[in-house]
Amino acid sequence: MFVLVNLKTYPCDSVAVAQAAAEVDETTDARIAVAPQAAHLEAVAETGVETWAQHVDPIEYGSNTGHTLAESVADAGAAGTLINHSEHRLTLDAIDGSVRAAERAGLETVVCANNPAQIGAAAALGPDAVAVEPPELIGSGTPVSQADPDIVSDAVEAAAAVDSDVTVLCGAGISTGDDVVAAGELGSKGVLLASGVAKADDPAAALADLVEPL
Repeated sequence: MFVLVNLKTYPCDSVAVAQAAAEVDETTDARIAVAPQAAHLEAVAETGVETWAQHVDPIEYGSNTGHTLAESVADAGAAGTLINHSEHRLTLDAIDGSVRAAERAGLETVVCANNPAQIGAAAALGPDAVAVEPPELIGSGTPVSQADPDIVSDAVEAAAAVDSDVTVLCGAGISTGDDVVAAGELGSKGVLLASGVAKADDPAAALADLVEPL
């Protein structure tokens, strides 16, 4: 099970969260990764935890002020990147461009989408994985696997119908080990979460709780 922690722009200590994640990762068969802000990528990668970018742009080297270049993300130590998070929506063409840019730089990709129909469209672009995240549940504390489990199972079916090599992650409202188990029972191969760890008083304890049932 893949546990990807998105730190967004929360006022947390990204290095401390990364160190906690690295420690917990050594105690479990689950795969744990952290996605900090771009400015913190290198510092987080230096902790030894698997590090992901929150976004890369569909660009190449050149005149692209203010954009995020996939090669720079990889050079900073990232192993993968989120694309099209609900807080950073892209057009379908731009999603495709970002996936291609990530592939060019050797980055693994997770494309986020709101619902099973969008999951199918995202899977057709050939990312490594897709993540279903109904926006209304993000940060709610109510996991999608509990609020509407059919969204997860339908997303798994939608991705498989397009490309069986694209795995599905479950996001939105994940905060406990039971949430992770429920996501797995619905066919998800991992979870994408943020506030449950990034806002926790003790990130290591929060992560340990997430992976303990696995």
